Amino acid sequence: MPTSSSLYFEHDADIGIIGRGMTVEQAFEAAAQAVFAIVTNLDLVQPSSTLTLEFEEADPELALVTWLNLLLGKSREQGMIFSRFHVQHHDNKWRAEALGEKWHAGLERGVEVKGATLTMLSVKQTGAMWEARCIVDV
Repeated sequence: MPTSSSLYFEHDADIGIIGRGMTVEQAFEAAAQAVFAIVTNLDLVQPSSTLTLEFEEADPELALVTWLNLLLGKSREQGMIFSRFHVQHHDNKWRAEALGEKWHAGLERGVEVKGATLTMLSVKQTGAMWEARCIVDV
């Protein structure tokens, strides 16, 4: 008779996000908005401070996860919430700006997003639109 066993259970610790745009950059911007809209109501966030991020990644799918995780890390590190994003890239070099403000009592905290994952990761062009999607851990 076995003395140990492994089992699984379901839990709601993940959310799928999708960003769409006419360019891959716009899709990345929309994906970032989807992530931060889980955290708070973005209509209430004032874009009063700008953070610049740069990174290198040749693979657009890995660039999406890198982008989102850099944003989440900087958000935690600096106590900020971001609501607007501007992304540019040339070859494997990515440069982006995130606009937002420091957390304050007037912003209701929603669900904390811990990070973007490789699960269901996809960045592709379908017709005239680009779509960037992945699962985020909450």
